[in-house]
Amino acid sequence: MEIYKKTFQTPNGSVEGVQTKWVGFNILLVTGSKGFLACPAIDVDACQGYGVAAAIVESTPDNPIATLERFPNRKVTKANEKAKALGIKEGMDVVDAFELVA
Repeated sequence: MEIYKKTFQTPNGSVEGVQTKWVGFNILLVTGSKGFLACPAIDVDACQGYGVAAAIVESTPDNPIATLERFPNRKVTKANEKAKALGIKEGMDVVDAFELVA
């Protein structure tokens, strides 16, 4: 297992990316002070139960996020109610959502 980190700057402050990588599988997450965006391996509905704003970023086995460098080039595919309250919506560019969770 390997762990990578990357900081992304937004007009509202920075957000921190973390990638945990195993052979053939990754979990990617970018978090700010107000919530986070993640790969589809994370259950954003469960996060809602804990009062956490969370959204899913597009990724499939045929077109995975794969790296933190590719994360900003994606779109949001699902947001829980807490994330929607921040202004995050399906179809939104991830870089715009970064600003809202910063």
